[in-house]
Amino acid sequence: MNRKIIVIFGILLLGIIAGILPGAETDLLLKNGRIITVSDSVMENSDILIHNGKIAAIGRNLAAGPGFRTIDLHGNWVMPGIIDSHSHIALEGEVNEMGELISAEVDVRDIINPEDINIYYALSGGVTTIHTMHGSANPIDGRGVVLKLRWGQSAREMVFNGAPLTSKWALGENPKRSNFQSPGPPHFPKTRMGVEAAIRLEFEKAKNYLREWQEYEKKLKTKNGFLPLPPRRDLRLEAVADILNGTYWVRCHAYQAEEMLSIMRLCREYGVKLVSFEHGLEGYRIAPELVQYGVAVTTFADFWGYKWEAFHTMPHAAALMAQGGVLVALNSDDGERMRHLFTEAAKTIRFGGLSEAEALKTITINAAKILGIERWVGTIEKGKDADLAVFNRHPFDPYTVCQMTLVDGKVCFDRSQYVEEQKQKQEKKPEPEATPKKEKITAVREVRS
Repeated sequence: MNRKIIVIFGILLLGIIAGILPGAETDLLLKNGRIITVSDSVMENSDILIHNGKIAAIGRNLAAGPGFRTIDLHGNWVMPGIIDSHSHIALEGEVNEMGELISAEVDVRDIINPEDINIYYALSGGVTTIHTMHGSANPIDGRGVVLKLRWGQSAREMVFNGAPLTSKWALGENPKRSNFQSPGPPHFPKTRMGVEAAIRLEFEKAKNYLREWQEYEKKLKTKNGFLPLPPRRDLRLEAVADILNGTYWVRCHAYQAEEMLSIMRLCREYGVKLVSFEHGLEGYRIAPELVQYGVAVTTFADFWGYKWEAFHTMPHAAALMAQGGVLVALNSDDGERMRHLFTEAAKTIRFGGLSEAEALKTITINAAKILGIERWVGTIEKGKDADLAVFNRHPFDPYTVCQMTLVDGKVCFDRSQYVEEQKQKQEKKPEPEATPKKEKITAVREVRS
């Protein structure tokens, strides 16, 4: 009897320890920081208490309980973890499925690569959340995913639970494939009107597919003595049907104002949830229409002119859209640019005159809203995920450097620790062997008599 009690007690104790240890790793007290909340004003000389990966309290002279790790920030700046709403990192292999006109059925979840070094590079620039997605080779491309950059964890553990599902679309030169030679024979569409027609045709197919399944389900409910045959399952039309019923939020790659207006009309006609235009360089020309429709733009600060349809913009475009009431976020679309999105945001102050607060929103809460994750991230508030970036100067200072990045309260990047590790590696390297000196050879000249 006593032995059974001891065994049960041991099992319970192991369960308690298993429950405590993960939390202990993310129980922190960050002291003496300048906190940029984004939701409110900057809090000088303040602390952030983190418990189980969540922000438990923000204020001055906070006290931590037993088991909490304390980090003195020494006046460094703390901002919400940066959110990149358009990227292609953390994926294995090619991100464009060009074998078919429509590729709605493919899903980047199948190729998440948690060991992609670009994840660590992104953390070194204060990025904590990304939306990574299919490329822009098709009118209806594949499905994307929102990831927390939990470096060192598995692909499944990196997926941002609760984030809406997304479908990538593309308009213009990319789906026309006018800038590159695509494999296989020439295909439809070759014009901008053909790109939109391709989307409409697929919608009609999906509507018919849905109707067939609805009729089948009705027959199942009627007891007439025989079992009906189900329609043939089509994974592509299933995905398009999910777009029509609102399961997937559409993120549409587009540059030209006329195309954006046209696709907004099509989405309104079919009741599709168009969330954002990706890049949207000419969005400043139609800001009132974007506001009326309720579609956001995730764009570049000053990157354009790399193809014909990307010429008609200006460095003020992002600020003009934001000032016109459009929900605007800045994105990287590039593993290198991702590491300095804070500098990209600063450009909207220089070009367009956004306030510091509005510029910060373009890489934090605005991006979170576009991704549908603003309940958890995007600002520093009690109850939100402890996704934080620590800088030695204000994030918009041209000389600032990210010192530390936390995801769910866990320190995923620590510059001082990284520098120390690199130093130790250098010290452990064996001294290169001295190269033996070559004997000097004196040329002998033959003397002829």
